[in-house]
This record gives sequence, structure tokens and C-alpha cells, in this order.
Amino acid sequence: AFARMLIKIVSGRFYNKMREKSKRIMKRDSWLWKFMSRWEEHTKGMLIPSTLFEELGFLYFGPIDGHDVNQLVKTLSIIKETKGPKFLHIITKKGKGYKPAESDPIKYHAVSPFDRNIGVQPANKPSLPSYTQVFGQWLCDMARDDNRLVGITPAMREGSGLVEFSKLFPKRYYDVGIAEQHAVTLAAGMACEGIVPVVAIYSSFLQRAYDQLIHDVAIQNLGVLFAIDRGGVVGPDGATHAGNMDLSFLRCVPNMTIMAPSDENECRQMLYTGFTLGTPAAVRYPRGSGIGVAIQPKMEKLPIGKGTIVRKGSKIAILAFGTTLEAANVAAETLDATVVNMRFVKPLDEELITEIQAKHSLIVTVEDNVIKGGAGSGVNEYLNSIQSKAKVLNLGLPDFYQDHGSRDDLLQEAGIDAQGILRQVKSFSNFKKNTFSESKIVEFKK
Repeated sequence: AFARMLIKIVSGRFYNKMREKSKRIMKRDSWLWKFMSRWEEHTKGMLIPSTLFEELGFLYFGPIDGHDVNQLVKTLSIIKETKGPKFLHIITKKGKGYKPAESDPIKYHAVSPFDRNIGVQPANKPSLPSYTQVFGQWLCDMARDDNRLVGITPAMREGSGLVEFSKLFPKRYYDVGIAEQHAVTLAAGMACEGIVPVVAIYSSFLQRAYDQLIHDVAIQNLGVLFAIDRGGVVGPDGATHAGNMDLSFLRCVPNMTIMAPSDENECRQMLYTGFTLGTPAAVRYPRGSGIGVAIQPKMEKLPIGKGTIVRKGSKIAILAFGTTLEAANVAAETLDATVVNMRFVKPLDEELITEIQAKHSLIVTVEDNVIKGGAGSGVNEYLNSIQSKAKVLNLGLPDFYQDHGSRDDLLQEAGIDAQGILRQVKSFSNFKKNTFSESKIVEFKK
């Protein structure tokens, strides 16, 4: 009670005004000011946790109740009048005022709209496993087979599918908190000692550790596997969590191998491939469920930088990256197009691209990533280097931040669902044909 009273006093206007006046007067006598400052520091330090911040040069306010709006406004008004650097310490309770959320903050983190009288109800479990679950199962299976494996996450145990792993292998599980930069540097240090770290991280959160990825992992060419969840369109979480730029910012980093699975089994095999590589590798997969293919328990290493032709057609070839393969296959039925599952964003299958461009007049690239600098840009660069005469149409996410919406709605808005691919290819094919190679980037303006 006394501590709370003292907090109220030191956060008040009278105390801080008197402090400022005393400081101006006593500074004429440096000895007296030093004595009074130390007395104040020791008195406050015994009762409130301000010493550390004040040692750093801040004038400390708090801790105060973050749910008391009147007290917050009053304190902020005082801080506004106070000179120098200030530190405001606020304490809040997650879910405050709603008992179910207070008792289960994890369940009520990032929820969709619900009836507060009923609470969040368990969602009907999808019949198909999510890519996150596929990763979580692979991680446990791989950990049983190879004791060099460790799992690292920046405070995303539940979201990244590490719950089971953390229970089965607690000594090999590292949750570094909301510190993505530390997660990547920790992985680099471990890799230097012969450990094989798997960094499970959301695409949008990996952006925060880009410098560490380059300087600590890629330059040293260390064997760190990045399991990148929520790649591409995320949906309801909005622009802050959209993973639509990772292929672009990873593709330019030397020594990186980048894979994008088209289904859940391919995701499992790519994770194994990246784990065994011994150099920096990223497997980038989306939010949501797979398409229902059988998952092979046996793990097989994929040939690096090799795609596969999944449908043979004529004139038009669609090079699909990641889960856009499903929509590409549907569109190809109407277009009678060849479809290639590219699998690798880096290195690209240049041999296969050379073969495809020689037999088709139009090459269409499709990716769940921004068009600028993405996988399609890599295809353009290679075709230009061999002076290909094939026309190129790049399809992908637009050059603006999409609003909230379901994943399906946002893919449709970007025109990379089956109907969107079909519509854009038909529109492009109706252009007047030129003698020269033609590359068109399709973007959507708000």
C-alpha cells in the first residue's frame, strides 16, 4: 500500500514540479544536488523498480494501472510538461474485463469475431492437415532420427506448430521470446558448433531478422534451416502479418536455397532436403490446410534446383511456384497449357526453363508473392540472359498492401486463383503479337 502511495506521489504533478525547481536551485551547489539525488534514488529504489531506468538517464513514471484511463491521461499530461527523457511503465492484463480471456490468454489471442456470451468455440477440425501441422510432425520425426536437430522460435510455439516438439524434446527447444534477431543469431552460433538449427518463424516476422540472416548465417554459409510459415497471402490478420515479400527479399541473398512446396507431402520432403543441405535453406509454406495428398512417412532428399512437368500442353506454359500449382492446373485444362511445378525459387531449374521456352510461345509465371523481385523476376532474368524469344506474363501479388479478407478472397483479388489466371492469360494472348520478345507484368491498382 505504501509503495502504491509512493508511486502516485512520484508520478504526480506537484512532486515533479518541485523536483525541477529543486534541481535548478541545488545545481548551484553540486555537492548538495548529488546528495539529494542519491537519497531520492535509494528511497525510491527500495519500493519501486525505477533505479535501472533512471541510471540510464530516464525520469521514471510508474508502474501504473494501464486499465485506469483517467490515471493514464493524468500521468501523460504530467509527462508532457516534464523536461528530459521519460520512461512510462504501464501494467495491463491480457483480456482484462472478460473472464474467459483472462483465464486463457493463448486461446483468445488473435481471435475472429465471436459471441461474448458463449465465448470462442472450438473450430471444426479440418479433415486435411495444415502446413503448420505437417511441419510440426516432421520436426518431431526428424528429431528422433538426428540428435543434432534443435528447434528455435521467437515466441510462436503454438502458431508455428512446436507444441509437441517442446514436450518431447524440451532440452532441444529454444523459445527466445519476441526477439527474432536473437533467434537467427543463436541459430548461427549453434550451426558453427555442428548443431543443425531449425528456425520456425512467420514470414512477416523474419523481416525483423533480415540483417542477421545475411551477416550471421548467409555470409558464413551456415547450415540453418528456416521453416517459414504464413508465406504469401495470410488473410484475416491483415497487412502487418502478410508474408507476401519473402521470396523477393530472400532471393537476392547469396548462398540461400529457397523452396516452395505445392502440397503437404512436398513440404515434408523439402524440410528434409533443407535440413540435410548443410548450407542456408528456406522452406516457405502458406497458412491453412493442404490439398489432401498422401504424406509419405519416408523422407527423401529432392534434387536441388529441379522442377517437374505435371501437365503437357501446347503453346502456353505455366510455371507455378508453391501452392499456386493447384490453380494453375485448373486453368491449364481450359488453356491446354503445359504446367510446371517449379519447386525451387533458388536455384531455378534453368535447364527445364530453357527446354520450355523453346517449345512454347508464352510463358506464364504464377506465385503467391509480390511480382516485383519475386520468382517470376528470376525467370525473366534467366530468359533475358539466353535472349529467349518467348513472351512472358508474370502473375502474383499486387504492389499495394491488401486489406483484411479470407485467403481465398485475397487470391481472387490478386487474380491468381484459377479463374484469375485464365482471365489474365486470355487477355494477354489477345494483345497484338510483336516480332520481339515481350514481357508483361500484371498488377492491380487500388
